[in-house]
Amino acid sequence: MTTQTDMPLAATVNNNDLQRLIEFAQLITSAQDAMSDELVTRLARVMNEGIALLDRLTRNEGLMRLLQVLDQPESQRLLIGFADALRVTSRDIAITAPAKGGLAELWSAVFDPGTQEGIRLLAKLGQHLNQSLREQHRRGQ
Repeated sequence: MTTQTDMPLAATVNNNDLQRLIEFAQLITSAQDAMSDELVTRLARVMNEGIALLDRLTRNEGLMRLLQVLDQPESQRLLIGFADALRVTSRDIAITAPAKGGLAELWSAVFDPGTQEGIRLLAKLGQHLNQSLREQHRRGQ
């Protein structure tokens, strides 16, 4: 009685599997041939610089705080709204005639609800930014 362990390896390996192994070996050989000393040196330098950059970024307390805030749902909504506004604004600027200028045009912009909302948004951002900066200075940061 012959068991599977008595059979030669080639007989137990599916022909398709053997072909894949051969192709994989050829891929490794090609990769080794392509890896010149210069390429290995450049890759090592890039990896070293990448790790150094990642280290600096993760030690940056302000950036880490920003990333935490950006991960919150309300920040995500704000970023999506900002991205959409940038897209629409870019299109609007491209298709709208340039402003004529003057006091009359400025006066009409003042009464535009969109202008008022934009000013309100910037005012709130400035208010909260000032409060945050003052609090950081009080804590000695």
